[in-house]
Amino acid sequence: MKFRPIFQRTIFSAALLCLAVWGFGQPIKWATDGNSYTATEDGGVVKYTLPSLEKTTFIPKEELTLPGAISPLKVEGYSFSDDGSKALIYTNSKRVWRAKTRGDYWLLDLRTKALWQLGKDRPASSLMFAKLSPDGTKAAYVSERNVYVEDLASGSIKKLTDDLGTKKLINGTFDWVYEEEFFCRDGFRWSPDSKSIAYWQIDANQIRDFYMINNTDSIYSRIIPVEYPKVGDPPSPARIGVVPIDIGIAGAKTTWMNVPGDPAQHYLIRMEWAPDGKEIILQQLNRKQNESKLMLCNPQSGDAKTIYTETDEAWVSTINEWSNNSTGWDWVDGGKSFVWMSEKDGWRHLYLVPRDGRKETLLTDGRYDVIGMDRIDEKGGMVYFSASPNSAIQKYLFRAPLNGKGKFEQLSPMTMPGSHDYTISPNGKFARHRFSNYYTQPMTSWVELPSHKPLAGQKDLAKEFNPKLKDSTNVEYFKVTTEDGVEMDGWMKKPNHFDPNKKYPVVFFVYGEPGGTTVKDSYGSANDFIYNGDLSEDGYINVSIDNRGTPAPKGRAWRKAIYRKIGQVNIRDQAMGAKKILEWPFMDTSRVAVWGWSGGGSSTLNLMFQYPEIYKTGVSIAPVTSSLFYDNIYTERYMGLPQENMEDYTAGASITHAKNLRGDLLLVHGTGDDNVHFQNAEMLVNELVKHNKQFQYMAYPGRSHGLGEGEGTFPHLSTMVSNFLRAHCPPGGVDRPASPKP
Repeated sequence: MKFRPIFQRTIFSAALLCLAVWGFGQPIKWATDGNSYTATEDGGVVKYTLPSLEKTTFIPKEELTLPGAISPLKVEGYSFSDDGSKALIYTNSKRVWRAKTRGDYWLLDLRTKALWQLGKDRPASSLMFAKLSPDGTKAAYVSERNVYVEDLASGSIKKLTDDLGTKKLINGTFDWVYEEEFFCRDGFRWSPDSKSIAYWQIDANQIRDFYMINNTDSIYSRIIPVEYPKVGDPPSPARIGVVPIDIGIAGAKTTWMNVPGDPAQHYLIRMEWAPDGKEIILQQLNRKQNESKLMLCNPQSGDAKTIYTETDEAWVSTINEWSNNSTGWDWVDGGKSFVWMSEKDGWRHLYLVPRDGRKETLLTDGRYDVIGMDRIDEKGGMVYFSASPNSAIQKYLFRAPLNGKGKFEQLSPMTMPGSHDYTISPNGKFARHRFSNYYTQPMTSWVELPSHKPLAGQKDLAKEFNPKLKDSTNVEYFKVTTEDGVEMDGWMKKPNHFDPNKKYPVVFFVYGEPGGTTVKDSYGSANDFIYNGDLSEDGYINVSIDNRGTPAPKGRAWRKAIYRKIGQVNIRDQAMGAKKILEWPFMDTSRVAVWGWSGGGSSTLNLMFQYPEIYKTGVSIAPVTSSLFYDNIYTERYMGLPQENMEDYTAGASITHAKNLRGDLLLVHGTGDDNVHFQNAEMLVNELVKHNKQFQYMAYPGRSHGLGEGEGTFPHLSTMVSNFLRAHCPPGGVDRPASPKP
């Protein structure tokens, strides 16, 4: 899954359902030289030149308006040919599971202003990942699970792959689980010489369908099949082939890469051409995901050789854990080397790896984690990356020499504690800087690097920052150490008119799984978005803590302590943390609630069932009630194969402990959830009924994992959850009993 907290995955769904982009706010596209960028504005595309930030119209909306049309095409994404003479416009998008990756593509000749549609004879909104060839003469795209190439001069179209008449032989894109767990969506790559295309083929014919039922769109029910491999089932066999573009339908002409290992016991999660086009590089994981191999393949013969191997006693961390975009490869020196991220020494660091993989160079050294790589400035000899060596809840920009010689340097102002995010130009000279912390609303400015000085006319955020605002917030960050010796970060939002002599109800917001954290020093992290009102105004204390197993930058041991122990390690950490917190004199231990969504819903159930003496009220939304009901990639990565350790699956499943329910529980699920199937709720309901455990239950017809469909759904959900909390965990402070006289 990537089982992210709901405020990352669903409430802010606009960010998740667009094409993957880097940055924040308005998406931008950099010019190759890094001295300008473009962005969509007012129905067209504008250009900003740096450092002046002078704005000019690059593509006026009139050029994107079809004859007879009132308004221009809605630009949902765009790209340019390498020579800058053509623009490819993405519009009329449709959602494919998580993201809107299916739509229409139009080509605009920036010199002649001619505008025409690619694949116009294909079904509407069926084209995916259209890309211009490096020489700018052709475009390739996926439509209905096959790869096509279109000649831009003649308009002729060739079908390069053959699905053999089945929707489950997928060319150039991926099945449900690859998309969900590896963020693999775009499944083909142009060769540098524009003569060939390398692509994935996923054979999902061996994957059983999971059936969802739509009962509301017609008087007769409609079955919705999803090719969904449950944990314990082998992966969809995958292979990578190279097909020349000067042939017609030519499945037999594809040269398949001879990747060692049973395709039904391995994953191919990344693939790119080397810059010289002589080889393809790919990353293979074994089914348990505890061994990663990088291989170079000959596109003519298909011969493959392993150049780099990494193993881990738990799982090998891969790009999908720190990035939502799995495309691209970080080549340097013309493809002689590349930058690679690994946590094999116990911390996540950057390495410079030669193309033969023989002698790597550590670029970032120390007992801290690299959070993400922001930019490689090869000309300047630097790599820019995010990290926070002294606080796992914060984020700062650093840079280090690409040759591995010299120490890393912090560029973010040390006087501004919190979370710093950057969009850095390709030449490493400019960056859009965004800062916030828990008491400072987001601020944005353009800076030059490495000095971090604001560009002319831009705000100096270091001067704008006001640390005294800390005194006006009712949010506090803290650390708590459990009786097991586990130290966890947390935040607490107190009632607006807090009286330390009173006792208040507490609402714990929990996630607790490897997909995400809830405790970050950024504005709005202490969020009560599910509540119809204001928890603080109504007299609740709102708390969240991050347990072991969450992806905080605290080192490998922290993140992988949860291996094979989801539903155990994370639940005990949360409960023991809550136990310590509830010792604070203003906490009312008789009014303790917990809630979460997705992985947080799972944690909520286990906390209610395993520690009923602590948690009296719970709201669980879209939970996994047994890891046996979830998909193979996510579950086997973190839990191992159920054929080998079923006892861990049983011990961590909330249905195992449902008989212990003593408090008040609200269970919510969408019947059309393709991610965490409604089956999870139904299985739990059966178990609760068996033991005569009373609870409140809401099934939203046809809604998916984010419950985003249907008019009025979220207001209804919010009202229901809020009323439930008020009824079973009443708000407001009460006087503390007087201390007994000595």
